[in-house]
Parts: sequence; C-alpha cells; structure tokens
Amino acid sequence: MSSVKTGTISGLIIWIITCGFISMCMLPVMMIIGGFTSVTDFAMQTVGQFICPEGTTVSSRTYATTTTDEFGNSQPSTAYVLQCLDASGEVVQEDPVAYAFIWLGGMAVIGLVISAFLAFALAAPAGVLIGRLFKRGPKTDYTKNIEPQ
Repeated sequence: MSSVKTGTISGLIIWIITCGFISMCMLPVMMIIGGFTSVTDFAMQTVGQFICPEGTTVSSRTYATTTTDEFGNSQPSTAYVLQCLDASGEVVQEDPVAYAFIWLGGMAVIGLVISAFLAFALAAPAGVLIGRLFKRGPKTDYTKNIEPQ
C-alpha cells in the first residue's frame, strides 16, 4: 500500500474518531437548546412552513394542563400547539407534537454539521497528538548511513 493511500486512510479514521468525540458533546447541547427554543414563535414559524398547507398562516396556542412528576403527583403545566389558520381565521390543522420533533431533528442536524467542521479543523492536531502518544516520529532513512565501497 502506498504511503499516500495509508496517510489518507489514517487521516479519515482520525477524522471519524474526532467527529465522534465532538458530536458526543455537541448533540446533547443542541438537543437542550432545541428543547428550550421549540416553543418560541421563531421555531413554530419555521417548522410551520413544512407542516401547514399552502394558503394558511402559522399560529400557536397555549393552554394550561397538568403533567405527572416522577413520584406520580400531578403538576401544573403549559402545553403548546401549532395551528394552521385559513384566511377567515378558522383552524385548518393542529399539531401538538410533530413540529417539536422536526425542530429537534433540525437542531440535531445542525449539531452534526458543526461537529463535522470542528472535526475537520481538529483532525490534524489530533493526529499529531496520537503520533506523539505512540512515539511515532518520522522514519529514519537508513540509506544515508551506507558508506560507499
């Protein structure tokens, strides 16, 4: 195997490992950010373009409800519903769940893209670090030590 092919394969493996480590940190952060921002008007307007039929406007509705905590007790909560309204203001479609899943999925994709770019930027330093850990320096050219006869 040529040294160019070997270097390319090892660089790709280092990039995959680096991307994996970075995404293990980035994805939970992006999911937390997505969870907090999924109830914002920006998120509903953005995702509503994909869910609502053409000719409708995106709106949101909130209402008081209850949820159950880890001990089985009812706790007050607020629910958010994405609504699609026609020109007369009638509700054409309601979506309480899918918009949040789409928003969180979009945030996860953004996290993976950021991880890929960071891994690309950090793959070379990671390769040098791995080389130093395994004491892999440049190979010695033994032909320089051969004396002419």
